Amino acid sequence: MKKILNYVVPSLSLAAIVFSVAAFNETQAATQEPDVMEVSTATAVQPVDLTYAAEKALPCVVHIKYVQNSKIQTVEVQSDPFDDFFSDPFGGFFGRGQRGQGGTRKQQVQTPKKTATGSGVIISADGYIVTNNHVVDGADELTVTLNDNKEYSARIIGADKTTDLALIKIDAKNLPAIRIANSDNVKVGEWVLAIGNPLGLTNTVTAGIISAKARTLGANGVESFIQTDAAINAGNSGGALVNTNGELVGINAMLYSQTGSYSGYGFAIPTAMMNKVVADLKQYGTVQRAMIGISGRDVKTQVDIEKEDGKDADYGTMEGIYVAEVVENSAAAEAGIEKGDIITEVDGHKVTKFGDLSGLIAQKRPGDKISLTYLHNKKKQTKTVTLRNEQGNTKVVKNADLDVLGADFREVTKAQKEQLEISYGLEVIKVNAGKMKEAGVPKGFIIQRVNDEAMNTVEDLQDIVKDVSTSKEPVLVIKGIFPTGKRGYFIVQLQND
Repeated sequence: MKKILNYVVPSLSLAAIVFSVAAFNETQAATQEPDVMEVSTATAVQPVDLTYAAEKALPCVVHIKYVQNSKIQTVEVQSDPFDDFFSDPFGGFFGRGQRGQGGTRKQQVQTPKKTATGSGVIISADGYIVTNNHVVDGADELTVTLNDNKEYSARIIGADKTTDLALIKIDAKNLPAIRIANSDNVKVGEWVLAIGNPLGLTNTVTAGIISAKARTLGANGVESFIQTDAAINAGNSGGALVNTNGELVGINAMLYSQTGSYSGYGFAIPTAMMNKVVADLKQYGTVQRAMIGISGRDVKTQVDIEKEDGKDADYGTMEGIYVAEVVENSAAAEAGIEKGDIITEVDGHKVTKFGDLSGLIAQKRPGDKISLTYLHNKKKQTKTVTLRNEQGNTKVVKNADLDVLGADFREVTKAQKEQLEISYGLEVIKVNAGKMKEAGVPKGFIIQRVNDEAMNTVEDLQDIVKDVSTSKEPVLVIKGIFPTGKRGYFIVQLQND
């Protein structure tokens, strides 16, 4: 049966859970032998006071309204060969294309206005709120509604697609901030509440237990989810997963079901990961992501793969991370980790599956040292490893602003579009000291594509500079057209060697 992985936003009503002990039938009790103790009827009890947790946490969870305004975008569409012919019947003769071939053409379209809702959790009295990246990504307007129905406009402090977390802020004081617990201490089977605004229903609470920890689903680059059977539906994303003390243990993020609505399990980002991401977004504006420099899988999965290939694998353990590849010049390579090694512990914490490793590394920064225990040819070894960033060093990575380019830009005018027969682009109107000058980009050059992304607005350029500056290869490939009509390209290095 096809399973669907859905992003969601938190949900529903609290169910009372009652356990009872069946009493012996009075007739059966009367006929028992004298030396057999009678069993009395037990009264129904509620095992956990879930009302206390709901009362403490509900005021700390907010409703988030997302608005993305209508925009004009340039897209490539498939051309009809007959349309091409009738619009330019002599194109094939005069070098403007081949008659009847079809192809693609650029067309401006207007996107519809989009609205959506989600949830968030107040983590400080001065207005900081944690939610999911997918709740706020691309928003032009964010409106936060508190539990007492007060509304505020919110701004994005920072967001991270890899962990699907975002930090936003409203201008308010003395807000009810949630208490944050250490998610590393939660246990499978422990009672939890999911709080949020599912299916358009505000201030909703659902109950369940923690079903698993350090779960990976293949949806994001960094995964170590808390799995719960508390009902989570669309609208719950960004809401709170709390323990019986009303303390935050996770940010609800995903739903895994066969129908697209709740019928299975929900997944939350643990607070141990959230705390580090929030601290990075506040201090640096982007997440300082530590990399160990391996790819791999659980040992059991590796053994199963080899069995399917007719091999009898024996790695000396069935718990740990099988190293399938070591990235060149990475922290793991420097420490001497090799393909086929089995990582079993990080800083003394046992790792039995990849989610354990991801969760522990996600709490570190480049430059941090960890103690790594692993099996090499079934022999146990322990080494100290210095973690690096995605670019292979331990420097602080910051989102670059347009200022790093050392140039000013504006959208091309209608006259330029007509003269150069283009439909979009950004003109370089001034070049100062900076990366653009170093790359030789001249004043007047019209940028049309950067790393194969169309540049319609200055915001488009800002977004790609921001994303690329923290990537493994911080390089911009700029393609465009000179004022004379000649096409050209430039390579811009965003960081020095």
